[in-house]
Amino acid sequence: MNSQLDGLLDATERAMQTRRVEYRGRVHVGVDLGTAYTVVLVLDEHCQPLVGTYRFAQVVRDGLVVDFIGAIDLLRELKRETEARLGFEITHAATGFPPGVPRAEVRATANVLRAAGLECTNEVDEPSAANSVLQIRDGAVVDVGGGTTGVAILRDGKVIYTADEATGGTHFSLVIAGALNISFEQAEKLKTDAREQTRLFPIVEPVMEKVGTIVSKHIARYDVNEIYLVGGTSMFPNMGRVVERVTGVKTIVPPKPLFITPLGIAMHDKS
Repeated sequence: MNSQLDGLLDATERAMQTRRVEYRGRVHVGVDLGTAYTVVLVLDEHCQPLVGTYRFAQVVRDGLVVDFIGAIDLLRELKRETEARLGFEITHAATGFPPGVPRAEVRATANVLRAAGLECTNEVDEPSAANSVLQIRDGAVVDVGGGTTGVAILRDGKVIYTADEATGGTHFSLVIAGALNISFEQAEKLKTDAREQTRLFPIVEPVMEKVGTIVSKHIARYDVNEIYLVGGTSMFPNMGRVVERVTGVKTIVPPKPLFITPLGIAMHDKS
């Protein structure tokens, strides 16, 4: 990873905390309707982060919108919050989707934006969005989200193959809940507690191995020398090490992987 990328991701993290900005130019907006988190991120005309917000919500499952009304209500709320910090209305946004989902489900995601008062200017698969930020020429980008693992293989900077399978952070929470006999909601909170993650690692390691197996299957026919893990689930300690052990391919977890895909989605806003 380079210093320019580090700076961009640091700026994205600051944008999530910024309470008010003074900007009146053109903006690029991205909406990431994830299985675990819904993210709204606004960039300036030079694709530099201005403000952003995110909220845990289970309105999407395995890339599919399962609570249409809940998704609309949540996005309206995040839109209002973002506009209050910007000082003006946002009217458009790009959105992302896991590769391989039916086109009807991609349209459903776009319809959530429209129902929340946003023109949907673009729909981009999540690993390709992530690579808009990472700028990888050759290798694989693996987006480990809440419900799915998306794989994109790149040659000369172009995506030549994509795939998506159900396994992600939600499965971490399910196995933690079962092993510790606690609720799913308690498990979701526990897995993000840095003080607990060493204790939880043996519980979630088999899920990490499953992610590695998914990646191995999809890269088998290609000459992949590096894997880049993005998505919030990639932040769990030793995730990259386990995937590298299972795949036998050098695996890199960039800084702040939670924000990489939403940032790439916002860059695809064609307004």
